Amino acid sequence: MDQTPRTETEQMETTRQPLEGVVVLDLTQIYNGPYATFLMALAGAKVIKVEPKTGENLRSRGDLGGVAYPFAMLNSNKDPVTLNLKTERGKELLREMVRKADILVENFSPGVMERLGLGATELQKINPRLVYGSSSGYGSDGPYRNYPAMDLVMQAMCGVINSTGFGDQPPVKSGAALCDFFAGIHLFSAIMMAMYDRERTGKGRVVEVSMQDATYCSLGSNYGMLHARGDDAPERTGNRHGGLGVAPYNAYETTDGYVVVNAPADHHFQAILDVIGRQDLKDDPRLKTRTDRVVNFELVDQLLGDWAKTQTKDEASGAMLARNVPCAPVRKLHEVMNDPNMLARGSLQPMDHPELGRVNVPHTPLNFVGMPRIPLKPSLPLGARNAEIYGDWLGCEMDELAALEKDGVI
Repeated sequence: MDQTPRTETEQMETTRQPLEGVVVLDLTQIYNGPYATFLMALAGAKVIKVEPKTGENLRSRGDLGGVAYPFAMLNSNKDPVTLNLKTERGKELLREMVRKADILVENFSPGVMERLGLGATELQKINPRLVYGSSSGYGSDGPYRNYPAMDLVMQAMCGVINSTGFGDQPPVKSGAALCDFFAGIHLFSAIMMAMYDRERTGKGRVVEVSMQDATYCSLGSNYGMLHARGDDAPERTGNRHGGLGVAPYNAYETTDGYVVVNAPADHHFQAILDVIGRQDLKDDPRLKTRTDRVVNFELVDQLLGDWAKTQTKDEASGAMLARNVPCAPVRKLHEVMNDPNMLARGSLQPMDHPELGRVNVPHTPLNFVGMPRIPLKPSLPLGARNAEIYGDWLGCEMDELAALEKDGVI
């Protein structure tokens, strides 16, 4: 092994965050865009959160829906400023910021930024290196372009709701805001690709992600069943596999909750038979192969269901995991928010938040091995960084800042 001491420059390079020195103008709201810019902030970028004077929609929804936690969750390590883009001076200030920025991200409805005179084409005239990222429900072209979109609406349009639930009951939305976060992840990826391309060409790009496009592939198993079975394919499969192609694949009731098992391979099922004490069935032709088990899924579910009812969810999952069978207890949210694995890894961290008190908040899932995580900083009140960003960073004098506030620009 090379024992040569590293130079100071080499040591700095190993601790330099991937997006250190990158400036992001974040005009996004709710979950979709803010998650993309959260990932940038936790990769070292300077993220300036540009909000209207009333605050972005998630901040201004009130407290009956418990929005303080999700806002804090997605806006750690950002610098919030207020800006009235309906005023000419507000537009001028954004253009001044664009001159010094690397990335601008927005998830307004298509055409909003263009109507303000702040579309990608105009902003890239000011800064040709600007990477402009946008996300919307259905994209900037196509017949659905002007349809309003929120996660629930997109779940309906993308087939998520119709495929969730049990066949003899009405469709049910996903408990998770899937479409918002799928789009946010893809938006982050597209912007990073554009940044990589900028390193080669010196020019920025315009990238867009639609929530509809980002969600489509997640129902791959269901599409496969529809393609294979046509009208005979059930619309909803409950907790069973979306394509009814794996057994066991279900949630099984225990003495104190539920446990899920997803065991596609033959060796998994052989291990399951050992765990549940049914070694006598190891050569049963109804259970020998995955195809056999899918055909006889009701027998498979009965075997696991009868056994699970004699166990707690932790006993059941522990016994299965000891034999490397894919399995987990169905956990309640308070268990998830205090998960020992995520806390140990630092992907969930305790924080003393000025509004929420002591609370666990997520760090980025994107880790660079050997590099320490950026310390989490709490989300800040509306406009908390106005003086720093407009004054210190943009160069406005104190009297100008006072005038901007007086005139309703900030």
